Amino acid sequence: MGMSVPQCLGQLHIRKGVVGLATGAGFIYLLYKAIKAGIKCQPPLCTTSPICIARLAIERERHGRDSGELRRLLNSLECKQDEYAKSMILHSITRCVYLLEAEASACTTDDIALVGSMLDDKDNSVKIQALNTLKAFSGIRKFRLKVQEHSIKVLELIASIWDSELHISGLRLLNNLPLPDYVHPQLRRVMPALMEILQSDYILAQVQAIRLLSYLAQKNDLLYDILNCQVHANFLNLFQSTQPGSLLFEVLVFAERLSEGRNSPHYRAVKWHYNEQSLHEALFGDESRLADRLLALVIHPEEEVQIQACKVIVSLQCSQDVGVRPSVCQPSRSYFNSGE
Repeated sequence: MGMSVPQCLGQLHIRKGVVGLATGAGFIYLLYKAIKAGIKCQPPLCTTSPICIARLAIERERHGRDSGELRRLLNSLECKQDEYAKSMILHSITRCVYLLEAEASACTTDDIALVGSMLDDKDNSVKIQALNTLKAFSGIRKFRLKVQEHSIKVLELIASIWDSELHISGLRLLNNLPLPDYVHPQLRRVMPALMEILQSDYILAQVQAIRLLSYLAQKNDLLYDILNCQVHANFLNLFQSTQPGSLLFEVLVFAERLSEGRNSPHYRAVKWHYNEQSLHEALFGDESRLADRLLALVIHPEEEVQIQACKVIVSLQCSQDVGVRPSVCQPSRSYFNSGE
């Protein structure tokens, strides 16, 4: 049975008689023999592991040769595999797409459709790996429209399966794609789910959800659906200074975009009605305590949070006077007391 380097050195240490007599060049020679033996007895690298596949493929591409690994993996995905095998194959495909630009670009839209079909698998781990693979392919310009075709399916998964890893992978994919207008009806249906993810306790999923919501808040036909979405009574806890800076910054960007959107002439042309538990009432209602939270964030340790909090404050002050002089923000009728 082979020994590792530490084991070989341990055997050398145990043989005190030999080591004790070995001095100078003799000791160095024995040490060399021990290390060499340890290296020889290391188990061979597993050439089927994703890391080995990537290393071999990169080396071949570096010398101008197509490794064929990406094509082999895609072909194996077409064969009947169990859930674990499919998950590992998709994981390896994702690595290859990121690392082997030439081979990834040589793929076809049929390959994208094959990966997309894995979103219907019964196993969540396969769905998650398929989402990650689609995101990798979405970085290649010619595949973006084909990947975009799976947007509605991705939204359905996010809304119907409560799994943080799936939420993160799905939302990362959506945040990497331009969402066409035909997806908007489905977005309206999943808005409550997005708001629930935002109010969960999983930071990575929350950040991805708020980024998508911030993007959607800039769409005129979706703004009311967002503002009228029901939220928890403690929604403003998202603005507490104890929240991670990365999340606070994104939440503040979201608040600024909502404030700007509701101040726009297009939105103000309609008299909207909101339910009492709506996001609008939590942020902009008469009983909202958002102003207090914002003032506390002006002295936040992270500068980008401070700056973004100030931007929201300015936007809210503008909204108080937009009905009088739309082009000018005056200091009258503010959310904030003049002394503050």
